[in-house]
Amino acid sequence: MNWLEHITVDPAVCHGKACIKGTRVMVSVILDNLAAGASQEEIRRDYPSVSDEAIHAAIAYAAELSHERVLAVPA
Repeated sequence: MNWLEHITVDPAVCHGKACIKGTRVMVSVILDNLAAGASQEEIRRDYPSVSDEAIHAAIAYAAELSHERVLAVPA
């Protein structure tokens, strides 16, 4: 999974928070929903612009962050 294909950081979008590319849906929103027990289907229903691949990318992004090193995300 190449999460860079689905996640972007742009200072002009959502205050520079990591978002699903082409949307204003923050990665943290996807992760919060998953942590609360929401299924991928529920997330896609609530956020129709978010694909299964983008949900997997959010998880992969979080996994990278858990390595506790600084990640550069191209805009």
